[in-house]
Amino acid sequence: MYAMTAAHKTLPMGTWVKVYSQDTRQEVVLRVNDRGPFITGRIIDLSYTGAQKIGMVGPGTARVKVTALGEATSFSKETQEPVAFKPIDYWQGNFTVQVGAFKVKANAESYRKKLSATYLNAHIVPYEDDRGQFYRVRIGKFTNLNDADQFSERLMTEGFAQAFAVGE
Repeated sequence: MYAMTAAHKTLPMGTWVKVYSQDTRQEVVLRVNDRGPFITGRIIDLSYTGAQKIGMVGPGTARVKVTALGEATSFSKETQEPVAFKPIDYWQGNFTVQVGAFKVKANAESYRKKLSATYLNAHIVPYEDDRGQFYRVRIGKFTNLNDADQFSERLMTEGFAQAFAVGE
């Protein structure tokens, strides 16, 4: 909550992003460490500290521009903030589509098993944060983001309301 972090649906974990508020004209650099947001129309959720630095805490939402900076290669000795980045090709790589997340592993396994009868590469990805352990259920395997996005859109028409592409 107080770290300089953000939740993003598709960018790989650990990716550094610059978020520019079009309302306050302030910007902040944060590291993606979670998945989300899961509200239609939102592209990124900032930690409390990140939101505070660009004046979003009161309103809660804002018009922003998100720029993926890549992997941090150098940090300030004084502030420990990243100062240099190595760009990454976010369109190519390993992608899949997340269709659920569970606190109870048995529920995730049951859902994965059900999905595997219809979809290829149904799998579980464990994830832990300050809220506890989660088991993310994902299906499909793609080498580019466009194909994963198209598959997630197809899944939404099939009733998977919260389906979204993720980089693994």
